[in-house]
Amino acid sequence: MIKPQHSPQTPSDRTFDFDITHASNADFTAALPTHGAANPSTDAQGTTPGSFAMASDIGGPRMYTSPDTPGMPQPSPLTAWDFLPEDWIIEACRQDEGCLGHNKGTAPIRAVAPEGFTPVTQLEHARLGAITSAMRRVAEREGHLTAEQVRDEIAAGRLIIPANINHLAGSLDPMAIGRASLTKVNANMGASPVSSGTDEEVEKLQWAKRWGADTVMDLSTGGDLDACRDAIITASTLPIGTVPIYSMIIDRKLEDLDRSWILECIEHQAKQGVDYMTVHAGLKRAHIPLIRDRLIGVVSRGGSLLAKWMLHHDAENPTYECWDDICRILRRYDVSFSIGDGLRPGGLADATDQAQLGELEVIGELTERAWRFGVQVMVEGPGHVPLDQIEFNMKLQRRRCHGAPFYVLGPLVTDIFPGYDHITSCIGATNAAWHGAAMLCYVTPKEHLGLPKKDDVKQGCIAYKIAAHAADIALGIPGSRDHDDELTKARAALNWQKHFDLAFDTDTARALHDEDLDVDTDFCAMCGHDWCSVRISKEIQEFASGKDADYVWDKPKITDALTDEQRVILEQRGALDPAEIHRLATKARSGMVESNTSTSGKAACHSDSTSSDEAKQMQAAQGVAVVQLNTDEVNRLPKHDPII
Repeated sequence: MIKPQHSPQTPSDRTFDFDITHASNADFTAALPTHGAANPSTDAQGTTPGSFAMASDIGGPRMYTSPDTPGMPQPSPLTAWDFLPEDWIIEACRQDEGCLGHNKGTAPIRAVAPEGFTPVTQLEHARLGAITSAMRRVAEREGHLTAEQVRDEIAAGRLIIPANINHLAGSLDPMAIGRASLTKVNANMGASPVSSGTDEEVEKLQWAKRWGADTVMDLSTGGDLDACRDAIITASTLPIGTVPIYSMIIDRKLEDLDRSWILECIEHQAKQGVDYMTVHAGLKRAHIPLIRDRLIGVVSRGGSLLAKWMLHHDAENPTYECWDDICRILRRYDVSFSIGDGLRPGGLADATDQAQLGELEVIGELTERAWRFGVQVMVEGPGHVPLDQIEFNMKLQRRRCHGAPFYVLGPLVTDIFPGYDHITSCIGATNAAWHGAAMLCYVTPKEHLGLPKKDDVKQGCIAYKIAAHAADIALGIPGSRDHDDELTKARAALNWQKHFDLAFDTDTARALHDEDLDVDTDFCAMCGHDWCSVRISKEIQEFASGKDADYVWDKPKITDALTDEQRVILEQRGALDPAEIHRLATKARSGMVESNTSTSGKAACHSDSTSSDEAKQMQAAQGVAVVQLNTDEVNRLPKHDPII
């Protein structure tokens, strides 16, 4: 018997109870736990029923979301509309202006500011009903959102466009962070006292952009911080974030940190063009006793510095005390807050504890106060969380911070794999985005061990693009699976070049294929000719598999020489000797074609131009070990397959 979970918050759910041995296809389809989400394929290609997520709620608190497990915190009934400046009012606006009404009901609304007010931030423009050029650009990039929807989500506080007015006037290409948009990925970088410098960081910026980063945080703690920050902002089309407290304590004692210096440093970075800033104002003096028994204490650099300052002075967090002044500065330049989680857990043993949850409560208060100043807000989230606690953390933040975008580091779901934490964390990141996180801060293989190098940046970005994309498909964001479907059709057609062209990392896919078999034919080195299920499926006339007219390909050939980048990939793997890598990288096409192709121009190992025995000989000649297997007796298979 099959019984899926039933959530009282999702009345469209259907519990079902039937005998699986007598179920028809129609029975299964009717019983699937769908909740109204869009099919992530634009044309509903394939046979899958599509997303099991909740129906999209653009303009409401459940933009794109997973079904709530019973007992999860429900969305807040409040949004940024409930935290307008005190001298603003709300009025009805015309239906034809496209305003959705936000959380105030179905009647279209907009805010009215005092006479003489000049809007600066994207939030202020959105509240007044205006659609900025940045909002229009975001709508172009998102595809599934209209400019009006972008505006309304910003006005509700559920979407931000981190775009400092000075950076926007220069190189910045506006993008959005929020659960209504595609899941975004941030890459951290920055010079340290022991590693890297400005030129290397700018190179890493461009490298991160190439491998899919949507924003970059400069976390430099060494070298010429000012010059490094200037160079990164000038070179970047991506939003740049910083943690200003790092600069505040360069060449001075932490204990000397005071209100005036805090505000001076923040304004300086705002003038430079920083698009969003992490400020750890949610960590208060009262939280410190709650961390005494943690296994690893405070792992946030900003959090640990402020905790030490508070203990030294026996005083409240100075960034909390001057929060309103910080808001005024950020509003002047339209710098977005990324409210820091100074008490995020640094190990599974400290996850979801009273210190972390107490700080989140204060962060909710700070979010409300920032909105009253017209400042855009996102909230930073935990870094080490067991898999079973991720949904609770995401949905508690959704309630406490009234839907403000959540930006999480991972989270890591296990602690025992240093050197592989880009993997342990992207597992948690996928779950976090599925349950509500809007941006994922990448983790590289160097996490906990050192400053990431160029290849670490690539590995971290790719791991997190996988996490973000997987979550977007699961959430049913329209069109999010289209690229996957195209690659599937190329794979089914055994069209190797199209397969690689559609791959996120074309060079690695091509290099790993050619490492074992540098002929594009109707099988690969994993299964070989006789065992290739894709080849067999393609040949079954009753199947549509592999027969898409746009992907039909019957010209197998010796592959081109490897590019320099592909050669390096194989060298780093260490699986081939230098002579073989050299052969793949410099092979003469004419000689290879002449010796390894038939008179028809097809590779001699292709199934329609050679016998099975000859194909096996060709595989052996290519260095592929051929093992004769007979599994008929074990699997009780007849000698002849009547289907094939």
